[in-house]
Amino acid sequence: MVGGGPGCDSNGMPHRHSPITTFLADDSSLIRRRVAAMLREQGMEVLGEAETPQSSVDAILRLRPDVVVLDIQLRGGAGLQVLREVRRAAPGVVFVVLSNSSGPAYRKRYLSEGAAAFLDKTTEFDQLARSIDRAIQGSHHVCCHD
Repeated sequence: MVGGGPGCDSNGMPHRHSPITTFLADDSSLIRRRVAAMLREQGMEVLGEAETPQSSVDAILRLRPDVVVLDIQLRGGAGLQVLREVRRAAPGVVFVVLSNSSGPAYRKRYLSEGAAAFLDKTTEFDQLARSIDRAIQGSHHVCCHD
């Protein structure tokens, strides 16, 4: 049988009838504005944003975006707290880390904790939308086997 069943295309990927919804967790309002503008240009919807770990967790769990764009350093804490708490309460939310702190130890830690992708703000910023698309596709690989 070709395809993955109802609601999927011939490659078994889900049909998306609505834009990808995102949430931005970053302590820099300038970065949040820049990321939001770029994602909207790509047809994605930005549901909200926050600069502290707790306000990020609260909003993410209330809004349930498809993807969270997460920085490692947040005002008053770390992105890892957000990643852990949200994944525990809402494992379907996908995380893409976008940070200036992109050393191998950080990458390994965040990816091992469940982030779908890890990008360096300085050298990989322009790859964010593509990484979000790939992360969403990867997270729905079993969606159509109802």
